[in-house]
Amino acid sequence: MPAFRPFLAAALLALTGSAFAQAYPSKPVKIIVPFTAGSATDIIARVLADQLSKSMGQPFVVENKPGAGGIVGTEQAKAAAPDGYTLVAAGSGPFGINPGVYSKLPYDPVRDFELIGNIVLTPQTIVVGAQTPYRNLKDFVAAAKARPGDVAFASLGNGSTSHLTMEAFQAAAGIRLNHIPFKGSAEAQTSIIGGNVPVMSDTVPGVLTQVKAGKLRALGVAIPKRSPYLPDVPTIAEQGYPGFESVGWIGLAAPAKTPTAILDRLNAEIHTMLQDPAVKEKLDQLAFTPVGDSRADFNKFVRSEITKWTKVAKDSGAKAD
Repeated sequence: MPAFRPFLAAALLALTGSAFAQAYPSKPVKIIVPFTAGSATDIIARVLADQLSKSMGQPFVVENKPGAGGIVGTEQAKAAAPDGYTLVAAGSGPFGINPGVYSKLPYDPVRDFELIGNIVLTPQTIVVGAQTPYRNLKDFVAAAKARPGDVAFASLGNGSTSHLTMEAFQAAAGIRLNHIPFKGSAEAQTSIIGGNVPVMSDTVPGVLTQVKAGKLRALGVAIPKRSPYLPDVPTIAEQGYPGFESVGWIGLAAPAKTPTAILDRLNAEIHTMLQDPAVKEKLDQLAFTPVGDSRADFNKFVRSEITKWTKVAKDSGAKAD
């Protein structure tokens, strides 16, 4: 009889976990967004919250906690009870880049959280003002090589995906640029359009409106294949930089030790949501690329992103603090 006890215990645990997941949620759930209302992360979190409220029978409420490159809200989520009633929008900045650009990060994206699933990708693209003479990356790189350190690039802030993408491109192209950080996409794009700074990297969703309006010119997208939203813009890899890739991403995470059954159910709900025709249409309108991966795949992806961007930060000397 004793030999069967481990199997009995495992079976009982699985049954208990399943019942727990079926009873979840029994009260409102909070999704912390570590950025301001209206940001890409906030938009996706609200799409998710709306769908989960409908499918899971309890309100999922977005709570914006911006500050310090996403650190404020993410740290608050880390400290929450691991019961599934506090979740966090896990983006590429706080979960992929911050470990490489902050010397003392008050959380570990892998150790302190359970990664539930990746929801969408937001590919980066390099853009210039329409008034500049640069028609492609070759033109821009030639100008930068002719004046090392004189040509400036804008970013959405120190340590942002925008910043690190341009640091990685400098290394790939063998050029040296002058970094000018701004407070977000709107401010940086205004400077580019106004002719104060010639170039920046931002997400495809972030630049699409101004590119279509003819105020920005996209020189290259940082993904393996051309973006369906900018089909005439070649990839950076196509233009002589094989393997160059940079994407923002927005997923969902919970505090460490949140029950596995709850995590699995939330992952399944993300999959279901991304199959909904109305959600598909909305994401397409916003130019977000849906993902819907497994928990294991999201864990693997986040670890690889941390490794990648930590190396870029170390090689370039980029810091956010």
